[in-house]
Amino acid sequence: MTGIVSITIVYLVSVLQVAPPLLTWEWQRARQYTGAEYMGQDNGLFKKILVPVDFSPCSDEAFRVACEVARLCGAAITVLHVIDTGALAAFNRLGLVAVPSDATAQRRRLRHHARLKVRRLLESKAAKDVVVTRTIVEGSPFVEIAKFARTEHVDLIVMGSYGGRAGSVDKIFFGSTAEKVVRTAGCPVLTVPLPPTGGQPVTS
Repeated sequence: MTGIVSITIVYLVSVLQVAPPLLTWEWQRARQYTGAEYMGQDNGLFKKILVPVDFSPCSDEAFRVACEVARLCGAAITVLHVIDTGALAAFNRLGLVAVPSDATAQRRRLRHHARLKVRRLLESKAAKDVVVTRTIVEGSPFVEIAKFARTEHVDLIVMGSYGGRAGSVDKIFFGSTAEKVVRTAGCPVLTVPLPPTGGQPVTS
């Protein structure tokens, strides 16, 4: 998309209010319209938005922001959850899985819980009037996110700046998954931090 592919937004203050140096002409033009008016424009902005989720509060906030952007641009959202098989293998090596065959059962349980949690997002108030589909895959999170973005020709990725397992070290390094996605996705990436209030569940 002309004039858009080089945009990478790394911090969001509130929806469509980003740091001035990163506010492009397209975003300035978008802010002149209400969401309904701009959706009716042939704006050529974002049509496919990918939202990787791990169901943490930061991930929930990223989903809420993605829905706001989707309503503005008339975009469709794909919610992607990656079951981290590397982490499961590590648990197995550490003896945290009783027997090797438990790994398969564990992946099955994780898929089931992921489907339930994604359904909660799809049925939330945040997703009202937005076309949202879901995809659950297994693998390394940043690899699967970047692969999906390229193969499905995603226009924008919106994700939390750090995930549910992030401790202080992970936060200092911008969340390892988010950082790797920014470097490898091949499309604009909007990373969303938790607001100062800590964020609210998307169902509220």
